[in-house]
Amino acid sequence: MQRFIVVTIICVAAAVAACRRDQSPKAAQEQRFEIAIEPLSLSTQGDSGQPQLTASAGGAILSWLERSETTATLKFSELASGAWTGARTVASSDDWFITDADVPTVLRMSDGTLVATTYPSVDPEVEAYDLRLSYSRDDGKTWSKSFSPHHDRTKAQHGFASLFEMPGQGLGMIWLDGRVHDSMSVYFASFDRAWKQTAEAAVNARVCECCPTAAAMTSDGPVVGFRDRTPDEIRDIQVARFASGKWSEPVTLHSDKWRIEACPVNGPALSANGRTVAAAWFTAATGDGHAFAAFSHDAGQTWSQPIRLDDQISLGRVDIELLADGSAAATWVEFADQRAQLSVRRVHSSGERSPAVVIAGAAERRLRGYPRLARAGKDLVFAWTESGDGPGPQQVKSALGKLKAHVID
Repeated sequence: MQRFIVVTIICVAAAVAACRRDQSPKAAQEQRFEIAIEPLSLSTQGDSGQPQLTASAGGAILSWLERSETTATLKFSELASGAWTGARTVASSDDWFITDADVPTVLRMSDGTLVATTYPSVDPEVEAYDLRLSYSRDDGKTWSKSFSPHHDRTKAQHGFASLFEMPGQGLGMIWLDGRVHDSMSVYFASFDRAWKQTAEAAVNARVCECCPTAAAMTSDGPVVGFRDRTPDEIRDIQVARFASGKWSEPVTLHSDKWRIEACPVNGPALSANGRTVAAAWFTAATGDGHAFAAFSHDAGQTWSQPIRLDDQISLGRVDIELLADGSAAATWVEFADQRAQLSVRRVHSSGERSPAVVIAGAAERRLRGYPRLARAGKDLVFAWTESGDGPGPQQVKSALGKLKAHVID
């Protein structure tokens, strides 16, 4: 019996940067951000990790993997009345390709259909794996037979998928695709409501090989983000828009000019409302790792100047959610007091930012993996993985962020 493949990814550039200190940005003005953090109880068993959060009109969904010695199980729970429902199972396998950064997703469509992704291993020696989809029309009681959005039949990487609902209630998605030798690409696929595939096309022919992707829906259509890779190894964040049935030429979110000859395993995050888009990303272009946010008011065509998120040194692993007043809540992993800490702060397109609030990592338990953020109605939802200092199981944790009225009304 083949065991599932577990890969631990280390961001070399961020780790080196974390050894240094920096002063807090002096130009950023502070604003109010009143948020109450309330721990949420989550029904996990044994060793759990790889959290993912999605949100839709039906509410927020938290998915994660639970692992035994030979088997991984994809589970999910939904937020209802401020609490997580009992865990439900999507599937189990002994041959999934598993990393902390490239995680499965469970998304609820507007018609109630649940969609899930998994990554079955194809060839462990070359870290080749496929992207598979399945769906459930009975609230997760049964799931369809899995199928793939890519049809290249190559033994290569197909992962880091971002899902979104297309206009007309079909499914859209992008992923990193290694079908072209020595060149990772971003691919797009779409499916109609009957699950007939309607597209499979490249969005960008050469991108960073293992940085997560991002997607958001504007009133103009989908916007996606990814880390580009130029011939001279500049790996800045780019954004592409889907309009009139095709993808636009990608635009650089900000010209950091980060030259690095290895993948930093740090992708962007996007959130949209109408034509307003908020983005967060990580760069170590100056040698130190820092996290930034920026805003677009034309559905991703142009972007504001960056707003620095961290106060000292960042390891990246960002997320962001627009709030009702047009500001955004952004999260990142800060390296402070010799520990990795998950922090959140409110930022505005004017450049104003609130004091940071530490969510996890300041106590005895250690922060692991890639934290997640989602907005559920008037609340924020956080998910992360933590463990003790020594050997032993890790656990997915979650908390609710209750926002004051001046932010949500």
